[in-house]
Amino acid sequence: MTKVVKIGDQVIGGGNPILIQSMTNTKTEDVAATVAQIQALTAAGCDIIRCAVPTMEAAEALTEIKKQVSIPVVADIHFDYRLALAAIEHGADKIRINPGNIGSTDRIQAVVNVAKERNIPIRVGVNSGSLEKPLVKKYNGVTAQGLVESALDKVAMLEKYDFHDMVVSIKSSDVLMCAEAYRLVADKINYPLHVGITEAGTVFSGNIKSAVGLGIILNQGIGDTIRVSLTGNPVNEIASAK
Repeated sequence: MTKVVKIGDQVIGGGNPILIQSMTNTKTEDVAATVAQIQALTAAGCDIIRCAVPTMEAAEALTEIKKQVSIPVVADIHFDYRLALAAIEHGADKIRINPGNIGSTDRIQAVVNVAKERNIPIRVGVNSGSLEKPLVKKYNGVTAQGLVESALDKVAMLEKYDFHDMVVSIKSSDVLMCAEAYRLVADKINYPLHVGITEAGTVFSGNIKSAVGLGIILNQGIGDTIRVSLTGNPVNEIASAK
């Protein structure tokens, strides 16, 4: 049984229902377009939405977006820790970062301190496409074992600062590798798991890959929140996830 993590007014883990997630493909800076897409996703049954935050303008837009939507908003952060801080300041209910690519330990600690202060959970994750070179070398390629070691390393980075409000994801476009990695990591941690097959593809091919991969994972009793990644209109992801 995983621990319970609160995301806005929703909870995942601890045997609670598996919540469906999606991600907007609008420019987050375009508040009207982003809100319209989130509202369409909400109507389709999306429980949590993630928005890319590549700029300070995008982080600032979260304030107005939050006023107009009814589901929790997750800020997707890459590289710049200042965007994580700004996203929290502007109302993000959760942030998604890779602690390994936002810089020095003081930057990681700065994000953790603000997240703890505001009770904002952090999703940490690894992707087979960006697995660290030492782990690729150690395991003679990209493997489930390497992905799990990388994920546990990211978890340890935050636990070092007594942060435990985490959700963990391991993404791979290799269906069986992804399923194996989730099986392995589920035995090692009790944080809620965000499950999905990365770069799944079009509605047709992506649904097949996701049905197989996520079917295997969920059938093992693993997974607390789910996203089916499809190209095109993200509303299509919701029916597939259901």
